[in-house]
Amino acid sequence: MSIKSIAAKIFAKKIHKKTLKWASNPVETQQKVFQDLIRQAQNTQFGKDHNFAEIKTFQAFAKQVPIRDYEDLKPYVDKVVNGEENILWKGKPLYFAKTSGTTSGAKYIPLTKESMPFHIEAARNAILSYIHETGNAKFVDGKMIFLQGSPTLEEKNGIKLGRLSGIVAHFVPKYLQKNRLPSWETNCIDDWETKVDAVVEETINENMSVISGIPSWVQMYFEKLNIKGGKPVGELFKNFNLFIYGGVNYEPYRAKFENLIGRKVDSIELFPASEGFFAYQDKQSEKGMLLLLNAGIFYEFVKSDEFFTENPKRYTIGEIELNVNYVLIISTNAGLWAYNIGDTVQFTSLKPYRIIVSGRIKHFISAFGEHVIGKEVETALQEAMKNTTITVNEFTVAPQINPKAGLPYHEWFIEFENEPNNLEEFALQIDNFMRKQNSYYDDLIVGSVLQTLKITKVAKNGFQDYMKSIGKLGGQNKIPRLSNDRIIVDKLS
Repeated sequence: MSIKSIAAKIFAKKIHKKTLKWASNPVETQQKVFQDLIRQAQNTQFGKDHNFAEIKTFQAFAKQVPIRDYEDLKPYVDKVVNGEENILWKGKPLYFAKTSGTTSGAKYIPLTKESMPFHIEAARNAILSYIHETGNAKFVDGKMIFLQGSPTLEEKNGIKLGRLSGIVAHFVPKYLQKNRLPSWETNCIDDWETKVDAVVEETINENMSVISGIPSWVQMYFEKLNIKGGKPVGELFKNFNLFIYGGVNYEPYRAKFENLIGRKVDSIELFPASEGFFAYQDKQSEKGMLLLLNAGIFYEFVKSDEFFTENPKRYTIGEIELNVNYVLIISTNAGLWAYNIGDTVQFTSLKPYRIIVSGRIKHFISAFGEHVIGKEVETALQEAMKNTTITVNEFTVAPQINPKAGLPYHEWFIEFENEPNNLEEFALQIDNFMRKQNSYYDDLIVGSVLQTLKITKVAKNGFQDYMKSIGKLGGQNKIPRLSNDRIIVDKLS
């Protein structure tokens, strides 16, 4: 065992003890975070506009600070982008994480001196948690790769900006620099396909032990490795035993990945975003990710079926229930206040608090009142594929409201790697699993409002071609699992 792996185990034990301390006192931990955030921001413009100096309780905060999304917060953000100080948080941000917006174009999410360390520590602690649980630290001696955006940064009024993954690349600890691939030059390549080709060339003969990234884009990397090396990834990289991912549910990809790798490998799920690093998988045997309650973020939760009502109830950590779909609302030490990031979560454990990402509050199908969410379609597909040789590269779902004949239906656009022998039977199996999960959908089928779902096959690389056509190939970009309209699928069919 190397000195580095021994040191990693010792450090992992230390971090585990710290984690247990705050995870065992969740309400107190969140209360402390809340008070600290209010205190530090009371002299900002936002703090003064919302009377932070008088706020002592969450109830007072909820009365003073309405839930906002980026569009609502934009007047404050614009002032920060223009170089003004003490607007949302004290001073100026260190960076802006630039993300794709909707009605407002690009979004600029602030990263501050206080918030930035938590992004780095959370990613580090996820790996240390795995080391502490499994005792496996051999991988620290191998090469590690994260498929990410370019670390090249722009500057706006004295503040650097770029993609979150590119910003984080500037904070890789020195002890990992020698282990990290690809090279800086390759990481700076903008064109995703060119970049992945260069990553393959740099890594194919290396001792890769950890590979991480969004599954859909790592899949492209693995496929190119298979072609170049003529072997499964697990044979090319004999010491590759840990896959770290985030952004989307891994389960629909798992069978394809195991085929590309040639064997099973351990995995760690992360829940990072430009707005904060919210959770990571702390147990291999547990479903869900540990919600990070001490990371400069105060959490609120609104039940998703109440979210669009007037003045929905806002819950704090001590009030939540298992298996309820909540919209995640955050206040952070980067200056986001009662901010709706758009993700929905469900709690799988209360001791400690663990979550799964169930979808996006804006990504659902409710053309007929069914309110189908991302978790339901992913689970239905996963269950239908069990104990079969069927593998799927990518999929998305949309309503077909005006079919040429018959009742409306949900249309599933699937890019298969291995197709089912009977497509209609496979569609019926998926439909049955959907009906078991969603009583509203079941009622619509029983009541002959909808017919059972239909599958439309997407050509090989069809989703990649679509993402390329809209300038979102690679990086942190991903296909929505479902939409309430046909904007995306009309370009796939």
